[in-house]
Amino acid sequence: MASTIFTQIPFQSKSSNKFSNTHFVPSFKLPVSLSFKPRIALPKSLRVRAGLIEPDGGKLVDLHVPEIERELKKREAASLPRVKLTEIDVQWVHVLSEGWASPLTGFMRESELLQTLHFNSLRLDDGSFVNMSVPIVLAIDDSQKESVAESNSVALVDSDDELIAILTDIEIYKHPKEERIARTWGTTAPGLPYVEETIKNSGNWLIGGDLEVIEPIKYNDGLDRFRLSPMDLRREFERRNADAVFAFQLRNPVHNGHALLMTDTRRRLLEMGYKNPILLLHPLGGYTKADDVPLSWRMKQHEKVLEDGVLDPETTVVSIFPSPMHYAGPTEVQWHAKARINAGANFYIVGRDPAGMGHPVEKRDLYDADHGKKVLSMAPGLERLNILPFRVAAYDKTQGKMAFFDPSRAQDFLFISGTKMRTLAKNKENPPAGFMCPGGWQVLVEYYDSLTPSEDGRIPEPVPA
Repeated sequence: MASTIFTQIPFQSKSSNKFSNTHFVPSFKLPVSLSFKPRIALPKSLRVRAGLIEPDGGKLVDLHVPEIERELKKREAASLPRVKLTEIDVQWVHVLSEGWASPLTGFMRESELLQTLHFNSLRLDDGSFVNMSVPIVLAIDDSQKESVAESNSVALVDSDDELIAILTDIEIYKHPKEERIARTWGTTAPGLPYVEETIKNSGNWLIGGDLEVIEPIKYNDGLDRFRLSPMDLRREFERRNADAVFAFQLRNPVHNGHALLMTDTRRRLLEMGYKNPILLLHPLGGYTKADDVPLSWRMKQHEKVLEDGVLDPETTVVSIFPSPMHYAGPTEVQWHAKARINAGANFYIVGRDPAGMGHPVEKRDLYDADHGKKVLSMAPGLERLNILPFRVAAYDKTQGKMAFFDPSRAQDFLFISGTKMRTLAKNKENPPAGFMCPGGWQVLVEYYDSLTPSEDGRIPEPVPA
């Protein structure tokens, strides 16, 4: 069984002047002509302990209240106005508290939101920039705004009124919903999953400030052992003497084409001179849309992939990335890459249409399939990260296994789409031998079998694995 670890960065976020300078002067960038080639030559100054890249801002933030101060903070919170968090809000508290968004120290104030929306980056006190492409904000309605009144701090509670955190030095400002949606997704078309779930019916105000998180966020779903923080991950990479870390994000089951890409990446890194590159297999664990395979089933399937030897447990760390999913394509993939820097990854594998989805209204993809990897190669604040584009893998009928596509004999290859894979699993049919390890495929069959309509025709809610 593999385990996992990640990191955090501190950063003060006063909206008045911390990020007020909006003039962006990019540091060294790859020429556009090299946009598909990984950034290979890393400056020696970036080769920190165990070969791990430094986190954004120089260190990881940890927003948890020290254990010795927790009771004091709970008493302090009892006298504060309360803001109730949604399930997705709690996921963002989790992300912020562990430093995935370092150097952010809390929900964004207005200056941070505007820089995120318009520049996809934040300017630090020393004039440098860090990438930040998705808003991490907390919405409140008119009545909540009135209840906060002149208070400088608020208590954040979950749906059961349990105290989660205190938000201090707060700033309340207008929630620019249309601007936020248009800038993040590049469209305001109806039907965007995250928008429908989180933004459409949210409050007209945003409240930003610094977080003091009372205790580490736990979900008690049997998967907390996989939820390693950036700092945990860095310690694990150091324990394994990693001199390079390559991250692979996914929100789908792993098939042998994915495995081929990951093992080939390790081979390439060894050829480049690295001695012990470690794979971070990092499934997204926050909000996903209704037709995605639930996290518990995906984790069960990933475990089978390791058990069946498709990936090597000695060179693979499996962990859950706690972020919610936006499905915002080239904008969101920058967030996914930036967060992995904070966890210690200096290589990031990117494929076709990362973080993309079908257009919610028209019958086409929402984003150009190649824009994600092109944007990552040029994104401000990601210059230190080496981008490794996918090679296209498909089922080679002549070899009976997944292989890299050879256009000179295209007739020998079979592309098995996600829709085709789901149809086979629902019908309890087997894919071609060599497409997915048998244990992993059986997990998918069991998942879709759990969704079989009952006698009254109702489709049950997905059951945990």
